Amino acid sequence: MAAGERFHRRTGAGARPGQAGAALMSGCHDPIKRSGAGTESRDGALWRLSGREIEMKGYVDDIERATIENEDFRRVLYTGKNLQLVLMTLPPGEEIGEEVHEDRDQFFRIEQGRGEVRIDGKANPVEDDFAVIVPAGARHNVVNTGEEPLRLYTLYGPPEHKDGVVHKDKAQAERDHDNDEWTGETTE
Repeated sequence: MAAGERFHRRTGAGARPGQAGAALMSGCHDPIKRSGAGTESRDGALWRLSGREIEMKGYVDDIERATIENEDFRRVLYTGKNLQLVLMTLPPGEEIGEEVHEDRDQFFRIEQGRGEVRIDGKANPVEDDFAVIVPAGARHNVVNTGEEPLRLYTLYGPPEHKDGVVHKDKAQAERDHDNDEWTGETTE
């Protein structure tokens, strides 16, 4: 990596659907090349796969812009082994649908619009810049109560959906429900 170069943009060939133009981390802090048997990163983790160097890129982008520009009901942007980033847009009157994740916590960040996040029967009004954490085991729903689309992103820990999933609308998400469960595959 050249001096001063901290990020690269992945576009065109090699870009995953929905990630064209997304800046992916290629050395945000102190770049670490992970190579050689027994080579350790700063945190002591070993990084070697089939004798090849592995450089994790992560996900780096203007999340507010990406969320506001998103028109899909659900778009999985990045899946790690313990965390997943998903964009969502709910038209006026739409809801995610009441659900319970017994084994995962979920974080919501509202970027645009008005709505309610219902947690175990309690309605919590939300709008731009609100954050909500739903603990594992809590019954919850997100409802757009406004007159404009409700645009948000959510983090699941651990992941919930297959990496790269895009549902254009809630009807498609409901049709694919039994086929989009996370199976352990990650973005990188």
